[in-house]
Amino acid sequence: MNNVASTASKPGLNAAVNGGSSEAGRFETGATLTHASATAALAAGLSRIAGGATRVDCAPLTQFDSSALAVLLAWQRAAHERGTALEIVNLPAGLASLALAYGVDTLLSARH
Repeated sequence: MNNVASTASKPGLNAAVNGGSSEAGRFETGATLTHASATAALAAGLSRIAGGATRVDCAPLTQFDSSALAVLLAWQRAAHERGTALEIVNLPAGLASLALAYGVDTLLSARH
């Protein structure tokens, strides 16, 4: 069973707190990723990626706007610059539709 705890120093993100190697490089979005929280979420995710994270789980994401797409794309770019890919999993259907409407769906390496 995975234990997930909120991380106060990483607004907008949840940290996987499982010692297993399969979860070591994973983090979760928070429930909200909108214009108001994008800057903090971006910084927190970039910190995770700099620390070696290669997977972001969007399952907790229930409230979002186009800023969420910008953050996800920036996280992917940062991972690419480190020579890795960032796997985006559990992208909400509404956010996937928004990505399609903006024509950036093919830029997201997302599974939903």
